[in-house]
Amino acid sequence: MTPIEYAPRSLLYVPGSNARALAKAAGLAADMLIIDLEDAVPADRKAEARTAMRAAVTAGFAGKRVAVRVNATGTDEQAADIAALADLALDAVVLPKVEAPSDLDPLRQLGISVFAMIETPAAIYAAREIAADAAVSGLIAGLNDLAHELKLPDGMDRGAMSHAIQAIVLAGRAGGVWCFDGVYNAIDDAAGFAAEAAEGRRLGFDGKTLIHPSQVDPCNAAFAPSPREIAAAEALVAAATGGAQRHDGRMIEDMHVAAARALLERLKR
Repeated sequence: MTPIEYAPRSLLYVPGSNARALAKAAGLAADMLIIDLEDAVPADRKAEARTAMRAAVTAGFAGKRVAVRVNATGTDEQAADIAALADLALDAVVLPKVEAPSDLDPLRQLGISVFAMIETPAAIYAAREIAADAAVSGLIAGLNDLAHELKLPDGMDRGAMSHAIQAIVLAGRAGGVWCFDGVYNAIDDAAGFAAEAAEGRRLGFDGKTLIHPSQVDPCNAAFAPSPREIAAAEALVAAATGGAQRHDGRMIEDMHVAAARALLERLKR
């Protein structure tokens, strides 16, 4: 499913069982809210979270795109999660633990775009087929679970996962879908978050998933073009005459002009 809007930069998980967080989320600058029915919700509060999710989505989050993360295919909770989504106006459903296109089958009946979470070694190898599935409009790097599955001694060592991280971006680009970086766990480490978000953009991610409101503004800044990039894009578009040409000491082609125009167009959104 090819995206037709610009990708969200900041995708904030909001626990479905946390009424205060749901209420606060409406006033945050996150591009997308992901109401979570999975990891953020204790097992004994799943039904409560579904009810709160329906109430929150029905009330609406003005100006925001909204997704819901359901429990994984094969779990006892998923059927009830899917039933709770009936007739809701959602921009996406987030499905964790996707390891094959068949894991998407229970969600196909909804007719809602799926963001598939790539969280295991098996998922890395299947990422291209998952991204190519017509139900999918985005991939999310589930790096906490991936680090655990890889048995990394230092936990969230992105360097040790570099091949897997790039494989997610490659699969997303090959499938023509968005790809989003994983969460940053140290919510009090502002400098560390900013560095990881900047790295995510350099790696080609469209945006980043977040676990705390304090991460929203730095994330939006990291995935927005800098003043230098804007000025360079404006100059490139103004100088373009078509085909290959020399500009500012380098050779540019039509694809560079198209990228510059896309960057400038996004600023209007």
